Amino acid sequence: MAKNSAAGLLTSVDSMFTTQEERDNAQRSYVIDLPAAQISDFPDHPFKVRMDESMMELADSVKQHGILVPSLVRPMPDGSYQMVSGHRRKRAAELAELPTVPCIVRELTDDEAIIIMVDSNLQREQVLPSEKAFAYKMKLDAMKRQGQRTDLTFGPLGQKSVAVNSRNDLAAEAPDSARQIQRYIRLTNLVPELLDMVDNSVLKEKGQLQMALRPAVELSYLSKDEQNALLEVMEGEDCTPSHAQAIKIRDFSEKGKLNPDVILSIMQEEKPNQVEQFKMPKNRIAKFFPAGTPAQKIEDTIVKALEMYRKRERAMER
Repeated sequence: MAKNSAAGLLTSVDSMFTTQEERDNAQRSYVIDLPAAQISDFPDHPFKVRMDESMMELADSVKQHGILVPSLVRPMPDGSYQMVSGHRRKRAAELAELPTVPCIVRELTDDEAIIIMVDSNLQREQVLPSEKAFAYKMKLDAMKRQGQRTDLTFGPLGQKSVAVNSRNDLAAEAPDSARQIQRYIRLTNLVPELLDMVDNSVLKEKGQLQMALRPAVELSYLSKDEQNALLEVMEGEDCTPSHAQAIKIRDFSEKGKLNPDVILSIMQEEKPNQVEQFKMPKNRIAKFFPAGTPAQKIEDTIVKALEMYRKRERAMER
């Protein structure tokens, strides 16, 4: 009898420090070792699993010490499992040729899984702008669905309030402000080639066009056809727009006056503090030109030669 009373007391104390949701989750979670082949990737997973130096280091660590932190998966109706958190660990296990991956199995709804997936990956050391863009959008949509009210009919003003509140709630749990989250989500409207340029600004890969976040946000308001026209000009001029140029391009678009000629004109404008002079000793190039060749003609010839060289290099890369 005393034992039963003590057990009841312990249960009561335990209940004081946990929520009902936590107790329910504990009951429906368990740890198991699963073959990687039984775990499918999360659909539309926004976070890239890059085969970079960091991944090689993780694979080496897993090979030596195993996986110390289990992945989180959820069971699927067909008997398989879906990865929620731990895509990089799964890939590292495959590279290390481990037979199984330790996993926490938990019953989760689609929206619960999305929120956990985004939150766990946003803590990574390097998160690309494109990853944040689609991750924030997925989580915001999931939060909106979880907070939907069926007893009210929202008008346009009500819908806007719900969106703003959801974004503020998201910002309270994220490393970025509500305004910054809004900027990232705008990036989901960019064509892939322009979005890659925003990622390149973080990756700093040589030879790749790079674009900052703020001008990219302005360009996200262009139509897909306008973005593709801009992309052609950017590649031809081998440059990306400044924030001021992007604002001007968006303004022409909203007025219905944007076309390739306007884009080229804007892109060829000199950017403040970016005009540089390049000088080369004349004796290094004199042998390539007849005596008395005007300096402007020499410059034009060199530029044309460099353009041909650049096209050949890009053709070889493809």
